[in-house]
Amino acid sequence: MKPFLALIIALTLFAPRPAIAAEIEVDLELVLMVDVSRSMTERELEIQRKGYAEALRSDAVFAALQSGLLQTVAVTYVEWAGTQEVVIDWRLLHTRDDLDAFAEILTSRFDPALRRTSISEALIFGARLIETNEYKGLRRVIDISGDGPNNQGRTVTVARDAVLAKGIIINGLPLLTREGMGSAWHLEDLDVYYQTCVIGGPGSFVIPVFDWDDFAQAVQRKLVLEMVSRPVDAQILPAQSLLRHDPTDCQIGEKIWQDRRRYWDSP
Repeated sequence: MKPFLALIIALTLFAPRPAIAAEIEVDLELVLMVDVSRSMTERELEIQRKGYAEALRSDAVFAALQSGLLQTVAVTYVEWAGTQEVVIDWRLLHTRDDLDAFAEILTSRFDPALRRTSISEALIFGARLIETNEYKGLRRVIDISGDGPNNQGRTVTVARDAVLAKGIIINGLPLLTREGMGSAWHLEDLDVYYQTCVIGGPGSFVIPVFDWDDFAQAVQRKLVLEMVSRPVDAQILPAQSLLRHDPTDCQIGEKIWQDRRRYWDSP
């Protein structure tokens, strides 16, 4: 072996390795995924942003945040439809000022709605955000809201099972409100669909919203359940409506979409 080559090999073997950044430990890694599909009106989009801001500023959420071993939560806020947009990237929440700052960003601008409803791709996107961040949570949760069933992308149960296999919990906030275009795509007992097809993992739960006036309170309750350092029992509130589609059919959204397409395409 030539002396020069031997020197290069020796330097390579004994050179200091680049430092690997240590992960930041937190009580919870939480992805807030909020529906902004075309079925949502501008009023509904504004209610959602303001509802999250109000909940984050509440005494109950701050108390839940402080209940953890580390008293620190990493949160990101994502709006989704057929695609996804990160509105607020990962931020650490530890103090009231942190909660206020997060809430302030949410209410600083409102974006137009996107198209379609792909719960499945939203879940996969949320899992990728968790797996590629710089945090190490004692718990990892995707919290997804929506006003309809999955109708685009891979089958929702396939995505759900893939996310659960990574040790990530999925909670749901189904919106059973009727307003604008959403009323035409309304699925009776959407909460049952979320319970059957979307959520999963230890302590996972569904909190349905029946009226927009109750949205902020539902978000507050949801955030408290997710932040408190104790397991919760899976729960669901029954929808007060008549059943027109089978909410336990996890491909009902795709079937409704195809029915609508056939109607639009008919002469």
